Amino acid sequence: MARQVHELQGYIIVLNHVAFVTRVFEADNDEGWQFNIRFASDIRLAPRFANRAEAELARSLLIEALKQG
Repeated sequence: MARQVHELQGYIIVLNHVAFVTRVFEADNDEGWQFNIRFASDIRLAPRFANRAEAELARSLLIEALKQG
């Protein structure tokens, strides 16, 4: 089985290790917008974006990659 990966903000995400992805929400302390990616090993990645549209697009692309994998 080939490993499928997705790049996000310089991180390489191995798709078969993703447990779940949260919705986009406003980050604390006015630091923009973010969503969380939880991995099977209970590690969390929380990419942040300057605006909501960028965050929604990145999340949508990740979800699409997960569906195709």
